[in-house]
Amino acid sequence: MSSSAVARYAHLLLVDDNSLGLQARKAVLEEQGYLVTAVANPQEALNRLIDSRFDVIVTDHKLPVMSGVELISEIRKREVATPVILLSGFVDTLGLDERNTGADVVLQKSSNEISHLCRAVRHLLRRRIPGKPPRSQTPRSRGTRKRA
Repeated sequence: MSSSAVARYAHLLLVDDNSLGLQARKAVLEEQGYLVTAVANPQEALNRLIDSRFDVIVTDHKLPVMSGVELISEIRKREVATPVILLSGFVDTLGLDERNTGADVVLQKSSNEISHLCRAVRHLLRRRIPGKPPRSQTPRSRGTRKRA
């Protein structure tokens, strides 16, 4: 499946209480061909996970009521295996990384954020596409003999 075909069918959940940042990221991701559901708070994100399936979740770190890390923890408690990208303007200052946040990717907000975000989304989507099983796992049809 090509990258454009993956984008056409991928559904992203975007969580950010900053309406300008939320709309800007949503617009860019939609330009890339993704279906994007944008929500302004973590509780609404958790509610959306009840009725919908997402291919990637993108969340800001600083959110009302709970942080992005706490949101990721709640998502994981619900046994949702969807990959998560965490965005923060304080990645280095707070020492945020994949090991201590539960996110699959942690990105620094910067002038390069959009290109890094698009690259991370593509990477996570490609990682989720089931590939052809290894040769040793491919079932052989009956009646065929193994070559010597």
